[in-house]
Amino acid sequence: MFNFEEELKKLPREPGVYIMRDDRDVILYVGKAVNLHNRVRSYFRENIGRGPMIDKMVSLIARFEYIVTDSELEALVLENNLIKENSPKYNTLLKDDKTYPYIKVTLGEDYPRVQFSRTMKKDKSKYFGPYTSAAAVKDTIELLNKLYRLRTCSRSLPRDIGLDRPCLNYHIKQCLAPCQGYVSKEQYREQVAQALEFLNGNYQTILKDLETKMKAAAEELDFETAAGYRDLYNSVKQVAQKQKITEGVGEDKDVIALYRDEREAVVQVFFVRDGKLIGREHYYMTNVTSDDKAEILETFVKQFYAGTPFIPRELMLQQEIGDRELIEKWLTGRKGSRVYLRVPKIGAKEKLVELAAQNARHILEQDRERLKREEGRTIGAVKEIAGLLGLKQIERMEAFDISNINGFENVGSMIVFEKGKPKPSDYRKFRIKTVSGPDDYACMREVLTRRFRHGMEESRELAEKELDAAFGSFTRFPDLLMMDGGRGQVNIALSVLEELRLPIPVCGMVKDDNHRTRGLYFNNVELPIDTRSEGFKLVTRIQDEAHRFAIEYHRSLRSKAQVKSVLDDIPGVGPARRKALMRGFQSIEEIKAASVEELAALPEINRRAAEAIYGYFHGKK
Repeated sequence: MFNFEEELKKLPREPGVYIMRDDRDVILYVGKAVNLHNRVRSYFRENIGRGPMIDKMVSLIARFEYIVTDSELEALVLENNLIKENSPKYNTLLKDDKTYPYIKVTLGEDYPRVQFSRTMKKDKSKYFGPYTSAAAVKDTIELLNKLYRLRTCSRSLPRDIGLDRPCLNYHIKQCLAPCQGYVSKEQYREQVAQALEFLNGNYQTILKDLETKMKAAAEELDFETAAGYRDLYNSVKQVAQKQKITEGVGEDKDVIALYRDEREAVVQVFFVRDGKLIGREHYYMTNVTSDDKAEILETFVKQFYAGTPFIPRELMLQQEIGDRELIEKWLTGRKGSRVYLRVPKIGAKEKLVELAAQNARHILEQDRERLKREEGRTIGAVKEIAGLLGLKQIERMEAFDISNINGFENVGSMIVFEKGKPKPSDYRKFRIKTVSGPDDYACMREVLTRRFRHGMEESRELAEKELDAAFGSFTRFPDLLMMDGGRGQVNIALSVLEELRLPIPVCGMVKDDNHRTRGLYFNNVELPIDTRSEGFKLVTRIQDEAHRFAIEYHRSLRSKAQVKSVLDDIPGVGPARRKALMRGFQSIEEIKAASVEELAALPEINRRAAEAIYGYFHGKK
């Protein structure tokens, strides 16, 4: 038994991180302290206006632990890492699934490439960005490869020079083929240097060169070539407006402000690079337990800049935060040069912060209305269905469907909706093993039996290993089973559940003669449902999703079987080449339409095999 009085006496008067846990050993809260003794003891004093959320957390604490650090800065870094790893319930958390794109030039390679990257590492590569538009980055990379004919393959050069034939990019004049030794290392590096000049903002040279070539082609009446140069010229001018290297000497800053309501907060960030506003993003903060904006801003800065690869020279904040000097020191260490946290009071900078705050308020207000509508479509619809069926509560619903064509390749699908929303990560596919021929009832019996037996076995194994049920994919059983059909399908499900002794309610989604949902079959009664209601729309979405998922699985199996059988008849195409063709093309139609060069560009397919494949489909011997 954890003795609070004794453990509180043992707390050191040193900096560190403390961890609060509940009676199931789940982490409730992670915090840092300059003095662990004073900070942790403060939680167990009489209520001093901490607020209901903190009081609730304290009531759940079953034990605490702590980690002593050498400095407050080390404690800050450790606190960030523990929060990110564990997402404690009572810590304010940054909901950030955004990663920003960069342009990466692999200067550490003998024959460098221009690549798309979402991370910026300390390597020999040169990075440009970050950008707010992945599409713009991809357009720029495509343009650079067209302009300078740089390689895009992952071959190790010069080691692999001459080991294989040149790829399709060489044949369409979009690569200089260093893999064949057609260009020297020095000549290739000159092309890379020009690409770097472009990314550094020197566009005039390439624009002048393209304009000269365009006019020369037009004078020779080669209008197709002239149009190609014209398109490249326009692309360069468009991209030229957006490029900015991270090492530039201009003004780099992030402008940060927030707006909050009683439940959550939105933080708006404006990204200023080289003195220009290049983009903006907003971020939600959840589990907001404090009314203090400074505390929320501080939490955002620590969590956001612990994860982002680029840190600007200056952060312009809406107001002062508590650990400003400590956070400046931490960010300076991460960036490798001085970082400043400032709160502008007057002028254009103050107005920019105010504009960010206004944007945060608009986003939160708009999302509040959107969430209200969304709740009606999801949680409200689930409550409507629960009320119609007389069930106390529904959270998880599972629906099943069978697909086949005259009994060929019988398959089953399982889809999951939680709180009225699809949960694709829990979808499952079943290839029928025991039924031949078109017997949907027998197929459904097999699918349901396999699904629930698997779940029961997983639960037993996890219990023996003392692991949480979240580790198993089938362990969560539904609150309601939705069958695509009426009495027949429902009775199949009920008989399976009775055999397995699982008390799960089952209802059927009944369709009319036009294959449209008309009601729910539950407890031997067909219940009408208002076709204008959100509950009816949710039932229709579940039914359509189960059908779609089953059909797609069945179609993929048919397609693979068809491709395999046709390719088996081509002389010289064995298992390895068949796999290469199936990976390289989406369908048999694409293989038929491919040229000899496109076929030969695939691994495992040499020129002779490509000609054999092409000849097979085009009647040539």
